[in-house]
Amino acid sequence: MKGNMHITREADYAVRIIICLSEAGRRMDAGSISERTDVTLRFALKILRKLVSQGIVKSFKGTQGGYELEREPSQITLREVVETVEGTYYLSRCLNPLTPCERSCFCKAQKVYGEISTVVREQLEKVTFDQLIGSCEKG
Repeated sequence: MKGNMHITREADYAVRIIICLSEAGRRMDAGSISERTDVTLRFALKILRKLVSQGIVKSFKGTQGGYELEREPSQITLREVVETVEGTYYLSRCLNPLTPCERSCFCKAQKVYGEISTVVREQLEKVTFDQLIGSCEKG
């Protein structure tokens, strides 16, 4: 049996990192974020750089350095975080405007794929991180 469709590991980790920072409500160093989210430090730093570049997370240098949310958890959507690491969600690569499909004029599936992609993006947009706080307590 083949694998299921799912978000990438990087997107999953980015979501974990934002939940962690949302729950903490304070500045955290990368090592603590890595430990609390079960994401390797190297991968956490890569993801944090992307989240900083998109204005989701702020970084601070020096002895009191670390990371904290740029905005309140209620102002950060699941879609924003997932698309920061994955780009715009499309169910099928044939929908990506950067790699247009040559068969789009006669492909009956493309319209359905587009509708599903829109629904997924809309659902991801509805979820904010204040709704996810405490949802995955580590035991």
